Amino acid sequence: MRVGLRDPGLQASEPERDNHMRRFTFNRQSGFTLIEVMIVVAIIGILAAVAYPSYRDYILRGQLVDATNGLVSFRAEMERHFQDNRTYATVGTFTTPCARTDGSRVIGNFTIACNGTPDATTYSMTATGAGPANGFTFTINQFDQRTTTAAPTGWAPALPCARWVLKRGQSCS
Repeated sequence: MRVGLRDPGLQASEPERDNHMRRFTFNRQSGFTLIEVMIVVAIIGILAAVAYPSYRDYILRGQLVDATNGLVSFRAEMERHFQDNRTYATVGTFTTPCARTDGSRVIGNFTIACNGTPDATTYSMTATGAGPANGFTFTINQFDQRTTTAAPTGWAPALPCARWVLKRGQSCS
């Protein structure tokens, strides 16, 4: 005989108790409601609207380095030529870097070329963007004056800019 507060005869057996509980409990469904899904979609949309333009600018800034590195490298070749020949122009069998391989190079999304034919004391080079970097134009000369002559809207406050603009909204001073 069991000892307890109730009479053992009044207690239901285990299987009977389980059936009784199933009848009176609510049937819970798993999953998400439409409102919950819409809230998550809205949050993802807001984050994407803010993050994507920043990410695109970040990637583009990485591509602008191709132009600056290419111009500086090409300038170094011109200075070596000047140091050896005391002129930027072609002298005898010593060809100026601007005249080699038609004077232009493609580095990443930029075409780097000399502006005209260099003379004894001056030269100028330009990097012109294509593809994702379309709209950017950077120049450099024998005095190492670096100029941004073209950039998409919002990148430079005023053009031409007396420095290379490599970040959106960067000042020209």
